[in-house]
Formats: sequence, C-alpha cells, structure tokens
Amino acid sequence: MSKKRLASDRAWELDFLRGIALIMMLFMHMSWDVRYEFRADIFSYLEKGWFWSFIHPIIVVLFVSVSGICCTFSHNNVKRGLKLLGATAVLTAVTYVVTKFFGLNCLILFNVLAVLTCGIFLYALISFIERKTKAKPMVVNLIMGLVGLYIVICGCDIHYMDYSTESLAFLPVGFEIAGTPWMADYMPLFPWLGVFLIGCVIGRLCYKEKKTLFPGRGKVMKAIARPVEFIGRHSLIIYLVHQPVIYVILLLIFTLISAVK
Repeated sequence: MSKKRLASDRAWELDFLRGIALIMMLFMHMSWDVRYEFRADIFSYLEKGWFWSFIHPIIVVLFVSVSGICCTFSHNNVKRGLKLLGATAVLTAVTYVVTKFFGLNCLILFNVLAVLTCGIFLYALISFIERKTKAKPMVVNLIMGLVGLYIVICGCDIHYMDYSTESLAFLPVGFEIAGTPWMADYMPLFPWLGVFLIGCVIGRLCYKEKKTLFPGRGKVMKAIARPVEFIGRHSLIIYLVHQPVIYVILLLIFTLISAVK
C-alpha cells in the first residue's frame, strides 16, 4: 500500500477531535494563568459551577476517550506506554523543581498523562492475554466495556466516600490524601481509566479496518480541519511545552502593560 493511500485512509477525525480537546484545554490553562497567576479580573468562568460540572468533563472525556480509540491502532503499545511514562516522569520532576525553587504552584503528581500511561499499559496487557488465550473479541469488548463503565460509576461517587489516608500510594485512585500539597491538573484513575477503556472498545468496534470513517470530505473541510489535525497529531509535545510558552508570553504582555502604565 502506498504512502498516499495510507495518508488518505488515516482516521483524520480522531486527530481533529483530539485537537479540539487540546485547544480547549490550552485556553483553560491560559485563562487560569491570567486570572490566578497574573491576578487579572477576567475569565471568571473558572469559578462557575457549570464549567466544572459540564464543560470541563467534556474536554477531558473527549481527550481521554479519543486516546483510548487511538490505542487500538498501535502495533506496539508497550513502547508507547514507556515513552509516555518517561514524559510523565520528566513533567513531574520539572514541576517539582519549579514549585519548590521558583514559587510557582504547578506541581504535577498524577495527571492526564499518568492516566493515559496506565491505560496504554493495561490495554497492552489485555491484548497480550487475548492473543494467548485466543479469546473472542466480542467477549473481550464486553468485559472491557463493563469494567470501564464500573470504573466510571465508582469514580463519579468516590468523593462521597469517606476514604482518607496518609499513603501516597492511593493518590492515583482518587482518595483524599492527608497533607498532600496543592497539585495542578490532578486526574485520578477513577473515573478516567474507565473512560479510556470505553474508548478502546469504541476503537475496536468502529475502527476494525484501522482507517477513517469519513473518507469523502471535500477540500474546504480539509483546509478547515488541517490546523486542528496538526495539533491533535502532536498532542504530547504540545501538552508538555504549552504551559511554559503560555506563561512566558503572558509575562511579557503583563510586563509591557505595567511599563506603559
């Protein structure tokens, strides 16, 4: 199969959806910096219940579920998981140094990258067991879907449960940890690992041929979608560098504003 054919078969809609989710995430993080780091009285939506109850979950569900779908395309999820694990470790180390020595509250201990890392390794294990046991795909899909749904339901109710501990080992689960410092972008496995698994099931059911479901888009749609697809295809590197870039740009802008005043 030619490279041109492979490019035309690429599931562009997944890049597009992940790009949209990432753009919304970038805007939210920029808004947070402007309002809380630079003390500008704008972007008050960050303090509204409707945003955290409705809009924010949509952003994260879109990003995590699409990542789960894309996981079913890979031929080497162990390699992808190790790559993401390394990126997660570097991000944690950098944010620890910045928080401790520069006074910026940006410590990341367990966030979306950690959830995706766990999800990718889990799917790699499931795929290995499926091959070795020659399990029927329909059975595997059913089990994954039910487990994913169970994790989502548990995750939605976990904050109502009186689970408090001093052990950081329970941090990924979502329990309240006594004495834990403020964390940026904290995301526990419950419910988000469940969302990832449901995405895997969607990928296995809807993308059996590993190609786009919308091959007939026109030139106008291609032109509109191309920049968003680019962001979606390079989501990891953009996620890793966006906060420093945004912060530096905002610092320059607010410094110039102060100088003019």
